[in-house]
Amino acid sequence: MTTNDLCWTSAVELAAAIRARRLSPVELTRTVLARIDAVNPRLNAFCTVAAERALADAQAAEAAVVRGDTLGPLHGVPISFKDLTPTAGIRTTMGSRIFEHWVPEEDAIVVERARRAGAVVLGKTNTPEFGCKGVTDNLVFGHTRNPWHVDRIAGGSSGGAAAAVAAGLGPLAEGSDLAGSIRIPAAVCGVVGLKPSLGRVPLWPALNGWTGFSHVGPLARTVADVALLLSAWAGPDDRDPKSLPATGEDFARAVDGGARGLRVAWSPDLGGAPVDPEVRRITEAAAKAFVDLGGYVEEEHPPLDGAMELFMDLTAPVRAAGMADHLPRWRDQLDPMLLLRLDRAAGMSAVDAERAVHRRTALWHRVRRFFERHDVLVTPTTAATAFPIGQTFPEEIDGHRLTNQLEWFPFTYPFAITGQPAISVPAGFTADGLPVGLQIVGRRFADATVLRVAAAFEAARPWAHRRPSLP
Repeated sequence: MTTNDLCWTSAVELAAAIRARRLSPVELTRTVLARIDAVNPRLNAFCTVAAERALADAQAAEAAVVRGDTLGPLHGVPISFKDLTPTAGIRTTMGSRIFEHWVPEEDAIVVERARRAGAVVLGKTNTPEFGCKGVTDNLVFGHTRNPWHVDRIAGGSSGGAAAAVAAGLGPLAEGSDLAGSIRIPAAVCGVVGLKPSLGRVPLWPALNGWTGFSHVGPLARTVADVALLLSAWAGPDDRDPKSLPATGEDFARAVDGGARGLRVAWSPDLGGAPVDPEVRRITEAAAKAFVDLGGYVEEEHPPLDGAMELFMDLTAPVRAAGMADHLPRWRDQLDPMLLLRLDRAAGMSAVDAERAVHRRTALWHRVRRFFERHDVLVTPTTAATAFPIGQTFPEEIDGHRLTNQLEWFPFTYPFAITGQPAISVPAGFTADGLPVGLQIVGRRFADATVLRVAAAFEAARPWAHRRPSLP
């Protein structure tokens, strides 16, 4: 592999080359760090680069190879973590001035497991304040830019993670997803992003270990790389009471098998959401690929009535409870989108909050019945492509004037509420070169099926050879 090729080689191939002693973890890490130095100033994908520690970890990884130690599945492979995820000894700001100088003493579970699998931690990727919106900017580090068009957003809230992967700044990245925060940036940056089933990847630390629905998941340039990282992360942990028991599935092998015989529901607009005509055209053509793959495709829309109001009512109290101790001192420095959630919570009672949970249960049963007839649902990931830096959401989509950021990603947040696995895969590019994502949603706990269908689509519509025109 040439030096340039290393930055675009899949994690699966890198790990195999390291195990076979064809590639040095130190050489790989130095190459990726050099690319971060060259490209990150234009993108602002990384907010903290832990170069010295990464090189030390790479040297330790190389020594383990030389000794003939047993190697983990990610041995020597670089990875980045979102700046919401605690990393021991590496600054974690939450994208907020409140935590601007916080250095955690403990790793999150996903960091622990990545290190145990042999990964080399490069540093932290940028996020909006507490992950509160679908674009990535904050008062600490500023905007993250899209590698395909640097005057456009990279999505959010895992925008730094998606931009880093898309630009060759490491093959693997971690993201988190409450409303679509893995899938949205994956779509607009042209990479793969998986929101696993709720609890598939344990989430800790977390203030709400019981009723929340924030997910942790992988971003990468290929479905196989996403599956490899999921395999290293999946499994129960008592620190997360929602974490799922081990199933014995090897998610890294789940990409094999194809989509033949599967019942595929295609919904271009969930029954009425405004969608950019070019996004609709590209994703509709992509959905037809499942017919060629042997699936049975029919257009049908899941019953998601009231999901937007429900999402806001479920998340407002969670945001308000988490911010209560900080609000008196920091209110005037908080992101306006976060303040909207806090103000909404101020008008809710405890009864209102519990009724929202009842509505969540009713939504789940409507969706459950829909998936009794379908194996997967396919939709656009977002209703529009990346829009200009400085906007929180597009002013309008297909003639419809937007008043709420959720309207530009109507396809993602309902399936965070229900906790089902959902992946965004690149579906194509617009005439002006912007990526468009296709979302594949599976039944409850059917992560392996989602990966298998996504991999089949990837094989039919390969995209990993495309690279943004950066140095």
